[in-house]
Parts: sequence; C-alpha cells; structure tokens
Amino acid sequence: MQHRIVINNLSDIDRAAQEFISTVGSGRIIAFYAPMGAGKTTFTTAICRAMGVNGDAVSSPTFAIVNEYRTYAGESIFHFDFYRITKPAEALDIGFYDYVDSGCTCIMEWPENIEDLLPEETLRVKIEVMPDESRVVTWED
Repeated sequence: MQHRIVINNLSDIDRAAQEFISTVGSGRIIAFYAPMGAGKTTFTTAICRAMGVNGDAVSSPTFAIVNEYRTYAGESIFHFDFYRITKPAEALDIGFYDYVDSGCTCIMEWPENIEDLLPEETLRVKIEVMPDESRVVTWED
C-alpha cells in the first residue's frame, strides 16, 4: 500500500509526524531518502517528539553517526546519520546490527551510504521538496 503525507510548512510538521507514527508504529527501522536540506533531521525531531522524546534533546548525529534518545516511558530511539560514511565497514564498526536488532525504533538519514547493510524489513521513506517548499513524505508497505 502506498502512503503519502504532505507537510505544508514547518508549523504543520508535528501533525505530519503524529500521522506518520500512527501509521507506521514504533520499533521500526526507518530509512529517510531525501536530498540535502529536505528536512530529514527536522522531521526526525518531530517524530521523536511525537514518540515522547524531549524535542530539545534531538540533534543531527553527523559527527557521532548515532544518537540515542529516550522517550518519557524510557524506550530508546536510535538516530543515525550516515552522510560521512564512505564504506559499509564503518557502520559495522559502530555496532550497526546491534542497534537494528535491538527492537528499538531506528531512524536513518543518508541510508544510501549503507544500502547493502539495511535489513529487509527496513521501511524506506522518501521526502520530496515541492516547488512551493512543502514536503511530501511517501512510503510503501
């Protein structure tokens, strides 16, 4: 089934994130495919907020590669940024499979850089920037 969520502007992002989480659920491996500046980190922040993470705790893990956030219920969410990864072995060095096998929600930016490592059950989500600067989030399950 094809899914589509339109994010009209930044003030609409929390609604879109809530709709996204209500549809896909928690404990998922989510890979965001989008160009630079499309809002991957911004949407991830809104998703984490919708799942009960203090929004101020969320930041891009560009240099750390992975950040762990805790929901108010104590559940972990792992946020990856593979932008700087040049070889899949670098993801393996940080224990990539330990994270994705944990049962916790894993959200990835720049999954293209580790495509061969992604588990079959990875939810591949595309974010497109439209001419009016709105965003369209699509995925298939």
